[in-house]
Amino acid sequence: SPSDEDEGGQQGALKRFSAMWSSFRRGKRDKAKDPEPTEPLDAAAPDDASRQHRYVSGQYFFEYLVVVSLKKVGSTYEPQISYQFPKRDGMARFQKEEEEKTLKAITLFCFPEGINWAPLTEYHSETFSFVLTEIDGSRRNGYCRRLLPGGKGARPPEAYCIISSLACFGLFSKIFDEVEKRRQISMAMIYPFMQKLREAPFPAPGNTVEIKSFIPESGTEIIRLTRPLDSWLEHVNFATLFGCLTDEEVLLVFASAVLERRIIFIADELGTLSQVIHAVTALLYPFTWQHTFISIVPEILIDVVMAPTPYLLGVQKHLLDLVTDQSDLLVVDLSESKEETFIVSIGDESSILPPKLQTEILEALKNRPKSPTVEELNRVVSEAFLHFFVRTVGHYASYVKHGRAGEQGVFEKRSFYKAIESKTTRHFVKKFIQTQMFDLFIQDVEQQHVWPAAR
Repeated sequence: SPSDEDEGGQQGALKRFSAMWSSFRRGKRDKAKDPEPTEPLDAAAPDDASRQHRYVSGQYFFEYLVVVSLKKVGSTYEPQISYQFPKRDGMARFQKEEEEKTLKAITLFCFPEGINWAPLTEYHSETFSFVLTEIDGSRRNGYCRRLLPGGKGARPPEAYCIISSLACFGLFSKIFDEVEKRRQISMAMIYPFMQKLREAPFPAPGNTVEIKSFIPESGTEIIRLTRPLDSWLEHVNFATLFGCLTDEEVLLVFASAVLERRIIFIADELGTLSQVIHAVTALLYPFTWQHTFISIVPEILIDVVMAPTPYLLGVQKHLLDLVTDQSDLLVVDLSESKEETFIVSIGDESSILPPKLQTEILEALKNRPKSPTVEELNRVVSEAFLHFFVRTVGHYASYVKHGRAGEQGVFEKRSFYKAIESKTTRHFVKKFIQTQMFDLFIQDVEQQHVWPAAR
């Protein structure tokens, strides 16, 4: 967040843009029908402080948990769902068909390598996420942890997957820590914990919910799940992105993303792919990536790289040969053993953003501490890129003209970009305002009948 001191100039512009965007988002939320908050079922007559502590957003943690196991079929292993909690009963036929499609997709994303598996004696558990896009464009998040189940001898790994409409990677990672701890004791220990979690409402930003869970020999534990105050960054950890790429390389990726180009990320680790691709979309805030977004492309769906439309894709490195025969895209190698970062590029990435603003972003990024916390890094990075949008399109509100009360506003595009004095900035903005992310952003603004005054 900007500092409390309004120093005018750049800092003042940042505050105004942030205030305007916050008001806009708040207005959209107010129009939505908010569900009634619900107290956790195990909260026995909480006092006022506890009630305030448990203030919730009215949403619930997850839709369901599934366990995906690798079952031997002939000489290969195929991922199949071995458990679903809670089970869905009494669904209409079309609902059942849709659910079967979703469950099939989950097995593909939990084991994107397909059937190329063999029993293992050692396997480091890994956590990653993916997004399921519905026909209506709505998105649900899949959180997955793959681990080696208890036992002796070689055995295939299994995956625990939580499907939720909520985007909060850090919180679900902590939930998986609890799931894995209970899995080491007994499979039966997982489900009472997940039931308690399902009964507990999702906390509002900055708040905590407490889950009571019994573990043999340890007794009843209280697990505290705290949601970050900056809720729009709770699905993001920029550390992986900046650990794989230099600041200058991040800038080239951002430049390609902001013009809605085709970008493929390559890595061995599923967690690296999912974290980097979510971090890149977060750099676009307050705009939202509107096109194909697959953080981990299953091998069986690799033909998606042939699509002519914009996309952000994560592809495992053993599939690299299947994507490098493409042109007119950016292929970014995130792996530690890479020889070069940009395996394929268009060649103009360094000239997309105005040079002066590129320098400003790089200078801002240098201000991060040497060993920043997740919150510190998120703040520095998000401010640097939000400030870029302030400097380029932060004056948009002045060019949305409203007629009589209740009428939809009209964005005066030509006057908007002609008002920009810098020739290089104006050149960039003329391209950026043609993107779908800017177009939908402005459509939402035009539909706001009362625009809050900038302060």
